Amino acid sequence: MPHHRKTDNKDFFTRVYEVTKLIPYGRVTSYGAIARYLGTGRSARMVGWAMNASHTSSIFIPAHRVVNRNGFLTGKHHFGNTKTMQQLLENEGIIVENDQIVNFSEKFWDPATELK
Repeated sequence: MPHHRKTDNKDFFTRVYEVTKLIPYGRVTSYGAIARYLGTGRSARMVGWAMNASHTSSIFIPAHRVVNRNGFLTGKHHFGNTKTMQQLLENEGIIVENDQIVNFSEKFWDPATELK
């Protein structure tokens, strides 16, 4: 059985939140881009879990700015109302059609290149 410290997930989530808080207003990134930035490229799903858990955080985590690698709002069901994520993005000037960000490549913020 692999040995894991109980704090591993918590530490990982904290690191995910630190990156997420740096995503600029009006920009988005993907679960995988955050995972790659943190050196855990295969853990995009865990970044998703961190985003789901962020809704109970006492500090604001702009989880609405994290989408899947194709710009789909795959986390929208975790915002209480399935339209909330889209509304938050649209409030920042991002256009969403059929649960996908229009001009995703233009709005994409990659922590690996932006945070040097």
